[in-house]
Amino acid sequence: MRELTEIIRLTVKEKKDVVLSAVFGAVAGFTSVGVFALSGYMISQAALEVPLYVLTIMIALMKLFGILKAVTRYAERYYSHRATFTILANLRASIFDRLETIAPTIFQRYKSGDLLARIVGDVESLQNFFLRVFYPPLVMMVVFIATILFTLFYSVTTGVLLIVGVLLTGFLIPSLVSLKQRKIESRVRDSRSELSSGTAEFLYGFRELKIHQQLFHQEETLGGASSMYVKEQERESRHSLFSHTINLLVSLLITWLVLVLGVYAVGEGNLDGVLLAMLVMISLTVFDEAIPMATLPYHLEDSRKASKRLGEIQGGELKGRRSEEAPDHAPSFTLEKVGFTFEGGGRSSISDVDLYIPEGSKTAVIGASGSGKSTLFNLLLTFYSPDEGQILMDSRPIDAFKRESLWQKAAVILQENHFFHGSIRDNLLIAGNFGDEELQRVLSKVKLPFRLEDTVTEKGGNLSGGEKQRMAIARAILKGGPLWILDEPTSSIDPMLEAELMGVIRKESENSTLLLISHRLTGLEEMDQIVVMEEGKIVEVGNYQELMDRKGYFYHMKEIEKNVIFQ
Repeated sequence: MRELTEIIRLTVKEKKDVVLSAVFGAVAGFTSVGVFALSGYMISQAALEVPLYVLTIMIALMKLFGILKAVTRYAERYYSHRATFTILANLRASIFDRLETIAPTIFQRYKSGDLLARIVGDVESLQNFFLRVFYPPLVMMVVFIATILFTLFYSVTTGVLLIVGVLLTGFLIPSLVSLKQRKIESRVRDSRSELSSGTAEFLYGFRELKIHQQLFHQEETLGGASSMYVKEQERESRHSLFSHTINLLVSLLITWLVLVLGVYAVGEGNLDGVLLAMLVMISLTVFDEAIPMATLPYHLEDSRKASKRLGEIQGGELKGRRSEEAPDHAPSFTLEKVGFTFEGGGRSSISDVDLYIPEGSKTAVIGASGSGKSTLFNLLLTFYSPDEGQILMDSRPIDAFKRESLWQKAAVILQENHFFHGSIRDNLLIAGNFGDEELQRVLSKVKLPFRLEDTVTEKGGNLSGGEKQRMAIARAILKGGPLWILDEPTSSIDPMLEAELMGVIRKESENSTLLLISHRLTGLEEMDQIVVMEEGKIVEVGNYQELMDRKGYFYHMKEIEKNVIFQ
């Protein structure tokens, strides 16, 4: 049961509501048994023509028990559900804390549909842990023990039968069902994850599937996943219903035995006949408290699997390791023998990288696709941590600085920039709080003829590649900061406009440290240093003229580019 450690810890944390739920649940159970026991006793007494005041007292007690039952049952529901909602809220916060540390690389570890199924479906499954698994056995035991002690005072036989009943319905049958549940190894959560992942892939790739005439095949696959999910749900429902039926059958059998043996005891003169109806009514009612035990194995296994899947979401490093604020001035960077391999990757993305980026300098990192440029970008932004070597910022290990502080002071342009459904204004304002005049001025700088109220659809679907990149540049200009890190910021922009925008970027980042990652070789003359990468290693470092004079790797790349352009 190690998988349930986290949910148990969060449950125990809400001890006040847990205790109140159990107390009110037990009182509600007592009053429920009391109402039926008193009704059975009153009917028997009424047949003997007892004094009216005796019946009046019993009727008043029944009303009192009825009101108390309603009040305590409401209180039990209130505190149990409040505890459940608080536990789920704390669980979601715990999961979010873990996800936050790996957010930049989260979709390299998990499919979006699978992740959604975990943080929505599996969390919702755990709402049954407290309501159906944790406290019902406590309430059942308290009510049964008190009821058995009460019935033993009047009839030892009935008390023994109730003990047998509670052992069967409360422990033996649920245990056997639980063992069978484990053997069945239900795949509801896994099939739900597959369905969610397949649905997400279908929606994201609808256009490509349509173009390549694969839509029908994908629909069949998705339909199969849906059918599997429904079948798994039906199988679990049948199993849960079977367990409930067996428990109900045993409880009715015990009640029948109480009646048969009670009649025999009355005939033998060992039991007052007035008490027989009371004992039968007690037996009928007390087993209501054992009903939740019928579904406990199902909910226990469901909670165990859900908790296990959530436990597989592993967070990154502890936030406590990062305690320092990033500098307010243009920083320097030093990379010493840095190496990094992606999780599950067969080869190193970068290896044995030594590099110094002076403060306030303008550095370009170039190379072919797959040479390790973007990996270097992600390491400097602490999206990843190096497997080998270390990265220093202002002669301090970069992992000593708070990520949020570093990101706050960095103007960043990614290869793929996200745009939210809303207006142009909304998408620019994520860079900070600016007036319309400033926003419009920046749009003019990046040559975008948009109005601030123009609509942007989800993921910027109505923007071209070049417009998206210019919107990203506008965000970076608005945010500014002592550090600029740009990954292919103009790859979708025509050369003439690209040269103009790079001039704007250089001017805006004049007093900042700038790192430009690109596979293009144009416009590098203004850079303080150029870093050339190939197959994860640095092969050349120098300014434009030095590299051209050296006639090495960079020089040959320029010659190839010229030949391609002029042919």
